[in-house]
Amino acid sequence: MALAGNIAKVTRLGSYIGRSRRLIFNRIQRRGIAACIDPSVGLSDEQKEFQKVAFDFAANEMAPHMAEWDQKEMFPVETMRKAAQLGFGGIYVQPDVGGSGLSRLDTSVIFEALSTGCVSTTAYISIHNMCAWMIDTFGNPEQREKYCPELCSMDKFASYCLTEPGSGSDAASLMTTARLEGDHYVLNGSKAFISGGGDTDVYVVMCRTGGKGAKGISCLVVEKGTSGLSFGKKEKKVGWNSQPTRAVILEDCAVPVTNRLGKEGQGFNIAMKGLNGGRINIASCSLGAAHASVQLARDHLTVRKQFGEALSNNQFLQFKLAEMATRLVASRLLVRQAAVALQEGRPDAVSLCSMAKLFATDECFQICNQALQMHGGYGYLKDYAVQQFVRDCRVHQILEGTNEVMRMIIARSLLTDS
Repeated sequence: MALAGNIAKVTRLGSYIGRSRRLIFNRIQRRGIAACIDPSVGLSDEQKEFQKVAFDFAANEMAPHMAEWDQKEMFPVETMRKAAQLGFGGIYVQPDVGGSGLSRLDTSVIFEALSTGCVSTTAYISIHNMCAWMIDTFGNPEQREKYCPELCSMDKFASYCLTEPGSGSDAASLMTTARLEGDHYVLNGSKAFISGGGDTDVYVVMCRTGGKGAKGISCLVVEKGTSGLSFGKKEKKVGWNSQPTRAVILEDCAVPVTNRLGKEGQGFNIAMKGLNGGRINIASCSLGAAHASVQLARDHLTVRKQFGEALSNNQFLQFKLAEMATRLVASRLLVRQAAVALQEGRPDAVSLCSMAKLFATDECFQICNQALQMHGGYGYLKDYAVQQFVRDCRVHQILEGTNEVMRMIIARSLLTDS
């Protein structure tokens, strides 16, 4: 369902002040967004509409439930299907198979806005979008028609399966094998830390069909219910609790050859192309967390009094708030530049995606952490939303390629180009 066709259905973004035992959102648009951190600056009118739809949805459908989803470890399937009705299930998937057909920049804007309502849920939606895009881009017409419509509507959910217990950053050393037997591949191995694992329906699995190294890797779509596919225990995590994480186990799992995306040996390239966009997406989720945290900190400083006056009158805290705002805007500009570069297929796109992921996830975590510090002891209570933003965005420095690997990619580009 195209996003543009749904904009008229959504009312203007309202404020939500949730001062309760479950959650305190003392941030929200009570006094509006300060012009210097306004995320709509520089966007087209159409992009501002997409953004408003996403902010509306975040405020009305996600933020009121964010703490409950976290504390009860609930996978909010119905809420995500509501998001899909707005076009958020396949944002950059082509319209002929149910996607919204929007750009990478549009996608970044949407994920940033959604993350102000729940980082964890938005991060899963971003992974689901990446999987749908991989099938849309590298699948043949039959595969696109088979999988993409139900993924875009979120009638079915997808998981990305690259990481293994013995191969994290060194992804090209993965050990899961796919042995060709007639018209099927027989898969054996396991995948670790899989978002949605066990609860999702479609698994985009990178596996070894050839020799060692990246060129021996292929990409297969494995459907839930396939004989030989099972799952490990649900992991207990610091954050990202609204999405389940499990190991995906493949034991003599027979998958039709017709489920292979691209040719044999193209799997690693497909996986990396997916991750280039995934890095922008996850950086955008960090932007949303940081944006919300800056506003939470600002509002807390204006109402909290110590030594006879509001904390907002303390120059040290004013300077800290200014630094947070500056880091937020700088991160947003870099993420959006990388999104444009990827959309245009520029030669600097991979490096810029790595820079955006490195810079934005590092800086935005520091913003959230500083916002918690400004709340003092209150910030450490689960009644206050800021602690959840800290917990949920911390993992962004690890997944979709660790930030150490991002530095390696950037340095390699610099040294190779020179």
